[in-house]
Amino acid sequence: GVANVDCGTSPSYTITADPCYSISDVIVDGVSQGAISSYTFTNVTAGPHTISASFTVNTFTITVTAGANGSITPGTGPVNCGSNATYTITADPLYNIDDVIVDGVSQGPVGSYTFTNVQTTHTISASFVLAACINNNFSGTGNWTDGTKWSCGAPPNPGDNVTILAGASVTLNTDFEVA
Repeated sequence: GVANVDCGTSPSYTITADPCYSISDVIVDGVSQGAISSYTFTNVTAGPHTISASFTVNTFTITVTAGANGSITPGTGPVNCGSNATYTITADPLYNIDDVIVDGVSQGPVGSYTFTNVQTTHTISASFVLAACINNNFSGTGNWTDGTKWSCGAPPNPGDNVTILAGASVTLNTDFEVA
């Protein structure tokens, strides 16, 4: 607004940004003063004088790291202060989300995560594991047989060797699970 001041006085002005904003520039009598937070008109004897300020929204970087066999979108980038930012975690075919870590804290195998009211930098990372596959025609010989049927992805080629991982259950001539 407009303010009248007495001749010879030195009025001071304080420039304060709203939350989530920073002072961009202060213009006094048409001349940039930079991003200052106060200004004093010294010994005012003539006028008029003008003072104006501009502000910019603060941004914070969210750093994204996806392990092998999956992705997180969007990638690393800035987010406006006070905004929400949602990230989608996607495993590649034949893989599952193992864990999502946000700012060093496990969130479990979630498919999305939203940062709400962003006020600082953040990190999000994800790891992925091979999905369990069920084969209903394992012969028990140590090699795959023709005609195998899988519940996920393509089976190994007939005659390929099979590695049974720790924790896998095997019932010969019925079901075979690779975990």
